Amino acid sequence: MKYNDYPLEDCVAQAEVIIGNGGRIHQKWTCRHCGARQSMGEPNVFYRSGRCEECNNISIIQKCNYVAIWGIRHGTSA
Repeated sequence: MKYNDYPLEDCVAQAEVIIGNGGRIHQKWTCRHCGARQSMGEPNVFYRSGRCEECNNISIIQKCNYVAIWGIRHGTSA
């Protein structure tokens, strides 16, 4: 399966806007060894390398993506 991964610096720039507006992100990346999709557990942080939970190899992360999580704002109406 092909995933939509983008240059790390581009993802960081977009994530900073989301975080600045009250969102939370988790970095997603694709293992360069086995192709497994991975997610980082630490919110609002981007890493340049990661250990794959499937094959246990370390990948240098040059391209990635993220998932954005938005909370419910109290005191607003829909």
